Amino acid sequence: MATTLELIKEDFKNNSFFQYIGFEIVEFEEDRVKIKLDIKEVLLNTNGTLHGGVYATMLDFIQGMLLRAVTKERCVTTNLTTHFLGSVSSGEIFAEAMILQLGYKLAFLEGEITDTDGRLLGKATGTFKIIREK
Repeated sequence: MATTLELIKEDFKNNSFFQYIGFEIVEFEEDRVKIKLDIKEVLLNTNGTLHGGVYATMLDFIQGMLLRAVTKERCVTTNLTTHFLGSVSSGEIFAEAMILQLGYKLAFLEGEITDTDGRLLGKATGTFKIIREK
């Protein structure tokens, strides 16, 4: 029988939007989640670089994934502040997050996107409402 953590991982892995963008789960532990994206041409903007919406989506996903892994509860993003720090046109990028503050109903997280050389490409902070089941 699958653990709660395994069920949460499968929930993300099988999400059609997650799959459509092309995200892959590299690690999914209770205290550490890491995803990657192989950049495809369809995700590039008119400048030929990865679209900012993909950065924001990746940062939103990684923070929500970590929060769910820790709390075992569903959550929704109430605020996401994204900083675009570098551009990339090909290769792989990775995202990880950390919880800065965890309350009963709200959590504050930070996520980062790096390339294969560890160069920081994007950073975001997010506020999430935790949906506690009664």
